Amino acid sequence: MLHVTRRRILLLAVCASVFPVTHAQGAEKLNVVTTTTDLAAIARFIGGDKIEVISLATGREDPHHIAAKPSYMMAVRKADLWIRTGMELEIGYESLILDGSRNTKIRIGTPGHLDASHGVLRLEVPTDKIDRSMGDIHPLGNPHYLLDPLNGRIVAKTIAKRLAKLVPASASYFTEQRKRFERELDERMFGRELVAKLGGAKLWAFLLKGKFEGELKKPGRPPLEGWLATMQPHKGKAILPYHRNWSYFVNRFGLVVPMELEPKPGIPPSPGRLTEVIECIKAGEIKVLLMATYFSKKAPELVSAQTGIHIVECPMFPGAQPKVTDYFTLFDNMVERLSEAFGQ
Repeated sequence: MLHVTRRRILLLAVCASVFPVTHAQGAEKLNVVTTTTDLAAIARFIGGDKIEVISLATGREDPHHIAAKPSYMMAVRKADLWIRTGMELEIGYESLILDGSRNTKIRIGTPGHLDASHGVLRLEVPTDKIDRSMGDIHPLGNPHYLLDPLNGRIVAKTIAKRLAKLVPASASYFTEQRKRFERELDERMFGRELVAKLGGAKLWAFLLKGKFEGELKKPGRPPLEGWLATMQPHKGKAILPYHRNWSYFVNRFGLVVPMELEPKPGIPPSPGRLTEVIECIKAGEIKVLLMATYFSKKAPELVSAQTGIHIVECPMFPGAQPKVTDYFTLFDNMVERLSEAFGQ
């Protein structure tokens, strides 16, 4: 009898090592750690009361340069799921934090490690050989993809699928939360009536295929509202970003970028570069300088003093300012601030 019991214990131990343990219905909440607050906001919406989420970044710092602090390693030690932006945004600290945490559940290649960039629409993917002389160029493309609401929609689905894999008993809950997220995002992008009439997925398809304006002109279509309606009058207008981190927002809402304040990504503007920028502004129709909250305002204010250009300092991540609390208010703020600046 004792021999049989030992065999059963050994069999259970082998099964536990081969098959990952998933969280059952009613078990403790899944611990999720994200590298940035935009990922945390999306995960928090999808996971609802089934998960606990913390973000290493606060939203107020440059996410490229997060330090691999021991406190981060301790926080990650208990994580069931690690979600990263990917596309080498975290290349400077991710491996140090994961190694320091000694948490085997979230190593690359395990179900507990999720690269949220899988499946997103990518911009600025280099086609030629790159080197450091070109500035901070990412070989996999611009990693600030969540500044396109469509990519937020894609990432929500990716996170929902992974949560369902880790907690199969709550799969239907995560699916329903994902649908709620999509519905709210779509309504904020296009307006509630238009989404009710045509559906969010169809509206995004029209937009991607260049058929959106034609569809809106058909009889019986509700008026366009939301973020897209607010930005529509400014389509084709020029904007001067401080750094190449607004590309996805600019592309989605049809703005034009003649140049950036930085001569190359990540290279601070020199006096010669500032002179070049000032001459370009005076010769053209650039009315708005857009910058993230974590950059110094010294150079932008010098340019503004010489040209009168409006400086719009916007959070790139939830948490950077008190009223920017989640993924939706992030876009509310950007759209409102830019529309106001263009209208001045």
